[in-house]
Amino acid sequence: LQLTKALIIFLSPSSTQAACHGKDGLRSGPLQDMTFFVPEATPGYYIYQVNITPPANSLRLTGEKDGIIEIGAKNGILYLNGSLDWETKKVHRLQVEALNEKGERVKGPFSITINVEDINDNPPVFSQSKYYGEVRQNSRPGKVFMHVTATDRDDPTTPNAQLLYSILHHFPSPYEEILFQIDNKTGAISPSMAGNKYLDPEKQADFLLVVTVKDLAGMSGNAFTSNADVAITVLENLWKAPLPVFIMENSTEQHPLSITKVGSRNHSEPARFPFIIDQNGTIYATEPLDREEKDSYVFDAFAKDNYGEALARPLKISVTVGDMNDNPPVCKRALTIFEVQENEIVGNYIGTLHASDMDQKDTLNSRLQFRIVDQTPKIPIDNLFIVQKETGQFQLSSSSLNRRVASNYSVKVEVSDGVFATLCDVWINVIDINDQIPIFEKSDYGSLVIPEDTQVGKILLAIQANDADEPFTGSSRIIYQIEGDQNETFRIETDFRTNRGYFKINKILDYETSPVYSLTILAKNPEPLVSGIQYNSSSIAYVQIHITDVNEAPVFFKDTYIVDVFENVTVGTFVTSVKAYDPEGAQIRYMLISNSRNWLRVDSYTGDIYTTAPFDREIEKAYIVQVVATEQSSTHLLSTAQLILHLKDVNDNPPSLVKNSIFFCYPLSGGEKIEIEATDPDEHRLYPKFIFSLGGGETIQNDWIVHGFGVRRAHFSPKHPNLQKMQYSIPLKISDNGNPPLQGNVNLQVNICECTEDKTCFVPLDPDTSRPTVAMAVGILVGVLLVIGKWHSEMTQPDCNLC
Repeated sequence: LQLTKALIIFLSPSSTQAACHGKDGLRSGPLQDMTFFVPEATPGYYIYQVNITPPANSLRLTGEKDGIIEIGAKNGILYLNGSLDWETKKVHRLQVEALNEKGERVKGPFSITINVEDINDNPPVFSQSKYYGEVRQNSRPGKVFMHVTATDRDDPTTPNAQLLYSILHHFPSPYEEILFQIDNKTGAISPSMAGNKYLDPEKQADFLLVVTVKDLAGMSGNAFTSNADVAITVLENLWKAPLPVFIMENSTEQHPLSITKVGSRNHSEPARFPFIIDQNGTIYATEPLDREEKDSYVFDAFAKDNYGEALARPLKISVTVGDMNDNPPVCKRALTIFEVQENEIVGNYIGTLHASDMDQKDTLNSRLQFRIVDQTPKIPIDNLFIVQKETGQFQLSSSSLNRRVASNYSVKVEVSDGVFATLCDVWINVIDINDQIPIFEKSDYGSLVIPEDTQVGKILLAIQANDADEPFTGSSRIIYQIEGDQNETFRIETDFRTNRGYFKINKILDYETSPVYSLTILAKNPEPLVSGIQYNSSSIAYVQIHITDVNEAPVFFKDTYIVDVFENVTVGTFVTSVKAYDPEGAQIRYMLISNSRNWLRVDSYTGDIYTTAPFDREIEKAYIVQVVATEQSSTHLLSTAQLILHLKDVNDNPPSLVKNSIFFCYPLSGGEKIEIEATDPDEHRLYPKFIFSLGGGETIQNDWIVHGFGVRRAHFSPKHPNLQKMQYSIPLKISDNGNPPLQGNVNLQVNICECTEDKTCFVPLDPDTSRPTVAMAVGILVGVLLVIGKWHSEMTQPDCNLC
């Protein structure tokens, strides 16, 4: 019971009635609606004890028990008799009711909700054990040619299911840099910079990558890992120059005549070549050219005799396509919109009309000139605007703008390149000048009193200022600013349809840090005020916020503590210290939960953690416990932090044999050998390497030999064929490469025996072990008759199996 109590995961009931400690420290309280959080894979844990009060004398639990969740009918203890599994079921909903002596319900039913918390108990799994891909020679670095994918059944919202891909091995690896790379989040595989340079199917066509995937985002030594092989074939680069082309003169075949083809891995159509050359060396263009499609060509002309032999070096021919004005100007936008204030100064810049021409840049063919051809309406006067002829920049030509007379103008602009002309549409909005300031409906919004645990985002009050400028413009839109709030604890969001501001909590409140806020609220416009107008006290309001204290749970300085420690530290060794503080200044008490192996203890007053039992890395590489902090005077409010203890290996396990018995068929012919393999649960710096040798006396040394190969294996064989048919026990010494190295002394059982036809050791029946039954006698008789029949038919010697 004391073991399981330390592993209980408990959340306070949703009822406002406080729970108290039961007889043995187990959480207890009245029968009410309750919610608990329990990690999966925690069999036999006590969760809670319900107090049974008259007239009730027993409890009954119904609902999604799944044969795991039970309650003691008489003692009221809610417990698990098995393990919950997050992957199978995430929430268990149950009901509990109190019964009297007659079995009648006297209270309830009340709901019990058990939320199953996921732990990292599922390794990632690749969708395939082996993947196959192909990549072209000279593929650009980062060009993805295949993906590997893995999934993890753990909770995808936690690091338990966050996967990280990497390349573990690269076979062969002929260069210092690896030739492939993998996106550690998506599993996309592509050539590296070295791969772009060195991949060549003539040198090495096939590669094998060993790709590994880790969960916990690969950030913990406790992460699960899976591997998959990726076989990659390097294909030839198809984009290469063709062989020289030979064409007989005076060909009567239909032209154009196909003479050769260049290859491309995407099999796109070869570029059209619009030139030919005749026997006199005259080069012709076969079709009209378009400079906007291609502005120059470079090719070689060859002179060859009738046998295809070159008569001279090839001549490089360069052709530049001259531009002619064959493209009209194009407006950048179908409608260009400008804004101008009604009090804008004459000559001020309003905006630029943009247009383009596909003809050759910086020539007269692409030179554009702008001219206003129409203004609608023409009030109060025409020609209110001018456009710069060469740049398209608009300016105001008159101070006659009046929004009450005309709020917008449509202007048509002709854009010409000297041959073609295009009309572009411009829309100019006349906007109200910002000559009115925002005015608050009330200047003092009083004092607000709110508890420090009020939720972030909650609206505390609505404020309102009004602006007499043109609605829905930058002159009338109001932006509220807060002064006196250096940490931006509050914010104001504006509804721009009404200019109403909503005063909200922006960050978590803390009474101990800031119990009172005296704030000034400013109302301003995004558009600057006109000259001579300034904001004044009408655009200012005040509010005071008083924060009330709420008893809060202790707070750890760190959510996770990670410590590396050797597995052979002595009991009582100091491991680390966890620290929490109480916002109200109360003294803190610490305790451990999920301390499944009781390897650790915590000083309840200081938070110092010590070892209480020897560690064993071969059992757990990473030991994870939860540290709970409560107030010393009350355990109602608590907080938790995680301690992850990474156990560092020491060489404390001698090697042993994977299989400690072998046999050879009698009689020996000489040259027999059998492979034996050693294992060691310790972690070695690079890889385990074992050294095998014979033990025993001179006889064993003369009769047997062991010869290691690789890192884990050895060949064991007789030295000569004169060994007798019997069972031998051969002492072996196996040393590892740890620091310091350890030697394992093992006995290899070697049986030299007669063998059956399928090369298995024949073991004769021992007549003294038991007496045959009638059925065994009948079976033996039938077998003997069958063998005798075979012997008569084949006239052979009796089979050795009859011995």
